[in-house]
Amino acid sequence: MTAHRYTRVDWWTLGYVAFATVAVALSFRGEPILDWQYLAGAHVLMVGLVALAPRLRAGGAAGRFLGDWYPMLLLAGLYGEIGVLTLDAGFQHDLAIQRLEIAVFGSQISYRWIREMPLPWLSALLHTCYLAYYFILYGSPFGLWVSGRRDAARHTILGVMVTFYLCYIVFLFYPVAGPRYAFALAHNAATDVGPARFTQWLLDRGDSWGAAFPSSHVAASVVATGFALRYWRPLGVALLLPTTGLVLAVVYGQFHYGVDALSGLLVAGIMLAVMQRSPEPTPARESVVGVLDTSP
Repeated sequence: MTAHRYTRVDWWTLGYVAFATVAVALSFRGEPILDWQYLAGAHVLMVGLVALAPRLRAGGAAGRFLGDWYPMLLLAGLYGEIGVLTLDAGFQHDLAIQRLEIAVFGSQISYRWIREMPLPWLSALLHTCYLAYYFILYGSPFGLWVSGRRDAARHTILGVMVTFYLCYIVFLFYPVAGPRYAFALAHNAATDVGPARFTQWLLDRGDSWGAAFPSSHVAASVVATGFALRYWRPLGVALLLPTTGLVLAVVYGQFHYGVDALSGLLVAGIMLAVMQRSPEPTPARESVVGVLDTSP
């Protein structure tokens, strides 16, 4: 990889920042977002980080790592921003998604499933898979990275980040709160198991309003696992079970509508098909002395 130029993930990051900045500007049509200047300042800092990325990649091992991984390190902030920008969106788009849910599944499956099948073992298994989200998301490129498959890791980061950016743009301009907010939460044997309680505790402290359709959890996890299967099959096989469980868990746990999960799978399928046409990273593995010790 040439270290002294902007990469595709840099350009995609700049493009997403532009869309998010437009969303901040559009908020002034109504009541402006409280402390909007902090969001604008964060966008300026992100542009500065993108501008700095080629220099980082031209530096030492730590710089090359940060230059390649900075988008993944910004994910928590980018996701949190969605909730700020869409907080006043209400449920108007949820009504359309709920009608689509009935058309596809015949009922509100995200409401009914955990109530009609309150099995503690199933709930514990699926919620554990849901909690493995960050393990899947970061484990795929990091596993490729530490195994010396650096170009494959970079390609995976590109695919994962483009997936997120596409989902986030939909969130900004078509926010859907999701069944966790639209319906009352279930209270039964399935919700009383440890993984379910811990998941709800986390979401109470870190969920973003309006980030339901399409499910970025599903889309990004499937893309990450798909790349792992492509570039290092044992890693992909290891991620396959928790990823499958996560796809089911987002509906069973009432975190997403069923059509959110289906649309997430559609986004992932399109992304993997498009990225399949991208140039294949070099199959040769780079020697690894440490996690940050890398060749260009």
